[in-house]
Amino acid sequence: MPTFEEIKKNKDIRAYISKADESLIALGFTEHSFAHVTRVAETSAYILRTLGFSDHDIELAQIAAYLHDIGNLVNRIEHSQSGAIMAFRLLDKMGMPAEDIATITTAIGNHDEGTGVPVNPISAALILADKSDVRRTRVRNRDFSTFDIHDRVNYSVEKSNLRISKDHKYITLTLIIDTKVSSVMDYFEIFLERMILCRKAAEKLNLSFKLSINNQSLI
Repeated sequence: MPTFEEIKKNKDIRAYISKADESLIALGFTEHSFAHVTRVAETSAYILRTLGFSDHDIELAQIAAYLHDIGNLVNRIEHSQSGAIMAFRLLDKMGMPAEDIATITTAIGNHDEGTGVPVNPISAALILADKSDVRRTRVRNRDFSTFDIHDRVNYSVEKSNLRISKDHKYITLTLIIDTKVSSVMDYFEIFLERMILCRKAAEKLNLSFKLSINNQSLI
């Protein structure tokens, strides 16, 4: 079975991630390249490790996280489904067992808020990790006067932290935002669907999802 480290070093996979992000650059999207997928992999591992899942499950979650956005190479629309198909072919070619491929492709195919459902713990961890990656460094546009709402919301985030409570009852996304750049309402305008999916993902892991913005509990 290919390991997460082998996946990260695979030249074909790196090419697909890079080219997928190039497509999003052309569309004016925020960063979806190696910084994003690496952070999502690390956060997915943190979630499952904290909750006591096996090393094998953590490895599968990291692989799913690293590959989750390659479908943007095909098109942004339904990128989770096309990415799952691409991942299937890549992992099958690398000799991964069918059961593990099934788990990973299911997670990738269900990570987007438009159609996604947290069908298993790997999928739930990926959703939470992906949707919590909100940060200033994801904004590529350097002309503040031309920022769209996604640029403003991401650029406004000065601090972002996703943590599970010590009693393993809650998972909280804590944001500190500059309200001179973006309002809290702006955040909800574009991220409400994502936060609802995060709540469902948390429930799959027997957690309650909470959102705190500027020290105010909002969910």
